[in-house]
Amino acid sequence: HYSGLEEAVYRNIQACKELAQTTRTAYGPNGMNKMVINHLEKLFVTNDAATILRELEVQHPAAKMLVMASHMQEQEVGDGTNFVLVFAGVLLELAEDLLRMGLSVSEASYNLNTVIEGYEKACKKALEILPDLVCCSAKNLRDVEEVASLLHTSVMSKQYGNERFLAKLIAQACVSILPDSGHFNVDNIRVCKIVGAGISASSVLHGMVFKKETEGDVTSVKDAKIAVYSCPFDGMITETKGTVLIKNAEELMNFSKGEENLMDLQVKAIADSGANVVVTGGKVADMALHYANKYNLMLVRLNSKWDLRRLCKTVGATALPRLTPPTLEEMGHCNSVYLSEVGDTQVVVFKHEKEDGAISTILIRGSTDNLMDDIERAVDDGVNTFKVLTRDKRLVPGGGATEIELAKQITSYGETCPGLDQYAIKKFAEAFEAIPRALAENSGVKANEVISKLYAVHQEGNKNVGFDIEAEAAAVKDMLEAGVLDTYLGKLWGIKLATNAAVTVLRVDQIIMAKPAGGPKPPSGKKDWDEDQND
Repeated sequence: HYSGLEEAVYRNIQACKELAQTTRTAYGPNGMNKMVINHLEKLFVTNDAATILRELEVQHPAAKMLVMASHMQEQEVGDGTNFVLVFAGVLLELAEDLLRMGLSVSEASYNLNTVIEGYEKACKKALEILPDLVCCSAKNLRDVEEVASLLHTSVMSKQYGNERFLAKLIAQACVSILPDSGHFNVDNIRVCKIVGAGISASSVLHGMVFKKETEGDVTSVKDAKIAVYSCPFDGMITETKGTVLIKNAEELMNFSKGEENLMDLQVKAIADSGANVVVTGGKVADMALHYANKYNLMLVRLNSKWDLRRLCKTVGATALPRLTPPTLEEMGHCNSVYLSEVGDTQVVVFKHEKEDGAISTILIRGSTDNLMDDIERAVDDGVNTFKVLTRDKRLVPGGGATEIELAKQITSYGETCPGLDQYAIKKFAEAFEAIPRALAENSGVKANEVISKLYAVHQEGNKNVGFDIEAEAAAVKDMLEAGVLDTYLGKLWGIKLATNAAVTVLRVDQIIMAKPAGGPKPPSGKKDWDEDQND
């Protein structure tokens, strides 16, 4: 018989375990894809835990705690969301074992507190051990080859087989826009997806690419001077309505001519200021288009104000709210603006020749939208990994090597602890085995065999040895030599957030939903019951 407290805790743990199990089979390069259909009936095919969780509407409040922890990891590090989920799920599973071993029902809350204390102690110890497990650091973040090799691991878990090609693309894009200050902004890497060809046809461009056609006749401009307007490219409309009485044909001709002359003057003034490309955020009037062609102005229309802002940032322009001729300071510059055709899609490219452009675009090609979305997620993870490396260059071995070493050291720490919390500390150490176990299971290898081999090698002092996913059988190899590396910050935050989430779930003994009380609803009669039927 469980007490009410234990019953509530078990129910919460059960919900979290089910959620963790969903993403566990998607862990690592050999993880299975999930097909998620969200509330708008949009289809996602991915093994990216962050996307799966974002599109699943998790209702259970305790499971939501795990979702929040993985969202936090996504915001803090941008990768490693699945690690948080799997690790927190296993911590709760093992906590359940401890509670079942528990002494008696009356001491349920005491048992819980012992588990929580043990987990917190073990987490603190794990974070102390982690800096000793650092196997190398990034030396030069401006070297494309080196950066590409460091991004392999994070790209590999999403796009196994294409990681070398994609890591190279991401490295080129990131290195080209890394400012001297070292403050790297993830938003400065744009992705443009165009259906057709294959992944290997993807490329990097310095500047921006828009899936648009140009409005006028001019389709290519070298050494572009760009005027950006956030208003429609049209004549000024008066704020109040006016009525014009026209008495004869001549007046009618003059009336429309006046409007034409005004438009002509406006467009001529823009052309005279030196601008040869006009980008507008609104509609383009036919008359304005005619004069733009007359003065050889290239016209591009961008519907999104975000795109307009990013373009301003890329070319160094100021968006003007009215059709006034731009000054030299307000105009943007780039080497060339041209209309190109990628596959059968027309794109406008704003190209910077110089390497240190403010924005880089990765042009992704692929056979289906779903495939390209998944590649975009892999690119996102790669870019975020680069950002983490600009904050902290330290790296730890991947492939379960770090986890097994932590498990080994925390188990021996547990042996030295007096009191009941030593059981919880040992279980915390055991939870780390879930990572190499998930990698082995998803690769179709016997997990127990892998883990015993890893422990044997680590016992001899080889800290960097992890599971070899490419081998047929249960095999291990040196992760540093294989180039399978995880970021130090990613692991640090992952362990911290997963432990916090698990402890928070264990601390909950009751879930109270603010909803109307039960019981039958009052009868809702017809509104017009007292009206006469014949009216």
